[in-house]
Order: sequence, then structure tokens, then C-alpha cells
Amino acid sequence: MAEQFADAVIVAAGSSRRMEGVDKLAAPLAGRPVLAWAIDSMRKARSVRRIVVVTAAERLDELARQPWLREAGAVLAPGGAERQGSVASGVAQTDASIVLVHDGARPFVRADVVDAVADAARRHGAAIPILPVADSLKHLDVAGRALATDRDGLYRAQTPQGAHRDLLIAAHEAAEASGRQYGDEAALLEAHGIPIATVRGDAANLKVTEPDDLLLIGAIASARVGSPRYASATDSHPFGPEDGLMLGGLLIPEAPRLFGHSDGDVVLHAVSDALFAAAGLADLGRQAPASDPSTRGIASNELLRMAIERSGSAGWRTVSADVSILGSRPRLGGARLDEIRRLLAGLLAIPVEQVSIKASTGNLGGPEGAGRAITATALVGVMPR
Repeated sequence: MAEQFADAVIVAAGSSRRMEGVDKLAAPLAGRPVLAWAIDSMRKARSVRRIVVVTAAERLDELARQPWLREAGAVLAPGGAERQGSVASGVAQTDASIVLVHDGARPFVRADVVDAVADAARRHGAAIPILPVADSLKHLDVAGRALATDRDGLYRAQTPQGAHRDLLIAAHEAAEASGRQYGDEAALLEAHGIPIATVRGDAANLKVTEPDDLLLIGAIASARVGSPRYASATDSHPFGPEDGLMLGGLLIPEAPRLFGHSDGDVVLHAVSDALFAAAGLADLGRQAPASDPSTRGIASNELLRMAIERSGSAGWRTVSADVSILGSRPRLGGARLDEIRRLLAGLLAIPVEQVSIKASTGNLGGPEGAGRAITATALVGVMPR
């Protein structure tokens, strides 16, 4: 295995002030949050051994529940009032010789750029990726009129920006003592006499700053992941003699439990079966046959976890789920449907906006309308990993 010698601090504690109310780090790109893309991009680098994600203190619990964050094995740290304080908080959670600081709003950094920065920082003390300024730059007078054009010797700095951990900590301590704030790690280190090496950046390593940026970055994400694939499945179970209905991962204690080999959760069964189908795999009945005593009474979220793992191994990840529930009892109502939607989104590790849950009584027709059974139909979308 290639040497892993750097820890990565991903800064995700900003307030998205210029995003007109949109949380840029949670905004979906091809079914996954911007921050999840940024984490995955850093994980692909051969030099990165561990990732620390810095987020606002009030979002720590919410972020810790995200399966895609747990899958990355990331450590969480609370952010500060300013970016500089957030970076210091993240650096305090590292112990590698080299620390890379990356913007969580840059989802597409290439692994080779990350590795080039890490290697240059190890050799020279500190390094950043840069690109030459392509547009002409204008100096304006007080009336807003263009006075001059000059782009020679000007470059755009990107992230990750890397440095020896001890240099970065010393610079942060000096800045805190002086009360000075710096725009990025390069400016902080330069102010404390540390020269910065440079490597070539990447034009696709864009940062989400304003709403229009999501349009461009969304187009890049769609082009990278290709076209979605969809499949549907239906599952139905009659009510049994016991209480404790499981529906979409939600326990409704006062309602009768559905009868079946597992816990009878028709929503999770339908989603699991649709996920297997979308990935081109055998159906749920063959993946977890009723004849298998090891799955008797199994919680259906375990069956869904199996579907996620096996479809993932086949090269697919879930990006959306649309579920229709048919049954006259129990009455679900908006609050329960919202909770099922939230639970299902968490199990699938996708934004709740990508999940839809609907319910109908079936106009009192059939076993569902008569209150003898519940049926669920799921349409699941997947994308190549």
C-alpha cells in the first residue's frame, strides 16, 4: 500500500452567507451532498490516512448520524467563530506529520493534486495548489471606470493547502496571540515567515460560493457519474396476531404486526428488492430466503443494509427512493410519514429531499382496504459508484 502520511482537515463550518438560504455543503450533487463528494475526493488520495471534518457545533450530532460520514471513518471537530479558529480546532485532532486543509465546498479535487500538495509540503514545509489567472483583471477608479489591465504573475490559490503540523500549529498560536485573521493557510504561514511551495491545481477544483456555482458543479457531477438506473418492487404482508407494526423502520406499538419470515416491514422489503433489481442482482427472496433459519425474525433494516452492501459491491449507490404505502390501517398521517421518510433517508445515506413517502387507503378495496394487509411499492434510483 502507498504511504499514508497526511491528515486532512475538511472545513465545513461556514454559514453559506452568499447562498441565498441554501446550505451549500448539504446541497445534493447527483444525489449526494457536496460535503460527501469533498470527503470522498480526499479519501482517494494515497497520502491521506485520516480525515477530520470541522462543522458548526450545533450540527455535530446531525452530521455524526450520516452514514456516508461514518463510512469515511471521519473524525468530527467543532468549528470556531471564524475560519481560522475552525482550522485550528481541526488541526488539534490530527497527529500526522503533514496536515492538509481543504474547503468542504470544493467537491472535485483530484487525488493526484492532493498527493502533489502533500509531497511538496513534506519536502518544503508548506505547499498550495495554484492556477494562472485566465481572465483579464481591471483596476477601477472611484466611478467604476476601468483604468488598467494586468494579470501577469497572478495565480488563483486552491485547496488543499498543506504544511508540517508543527509549523501550522505555531502559526495559529502566533495569530491567536496577535488577534490577526488570515484568509487561508498560505496567508497565515507567509505572515509568520514560512515560504510556500506551489503545485499545479486543477480547473475542476471549483468552490461553491454562490447559488449559480451549484449549476456548474451539478453539471460536472452528473457527467462524472453517468445516467441513473431505476427499478421498482412491491411487497405485501397480512397482519398477524401480535402487536408492534414495523413500517419503514418506524415502530408503531399499538398497531398489529405484519406476519412474515422477518419483522414484516413491507416498506423496507420493497426498497431492498428494488435496490437489488436496480443493481442487476437476484431478488430479496433469493438473497434472504424464508428457508434460511438465520434470517427468521430478522429486522428489515438488516435486510436493507445487505441490499446496500451488495449493490455497492456491484458498483451502484442509491440516489433516490419513492415509496407508496397501501392500507386502511393504521392511519399514518403527516407526522408518521415524515418520520418514515427521515428514517429511510438515513438508512440509505441519501438526503431526505431524495426520498418520497406516500400513503393511500386503497378506497377500501381489496385486503388492504379491508384492513387485513399492507402493501408497499418502491421505485429506487441508483448511480454508478
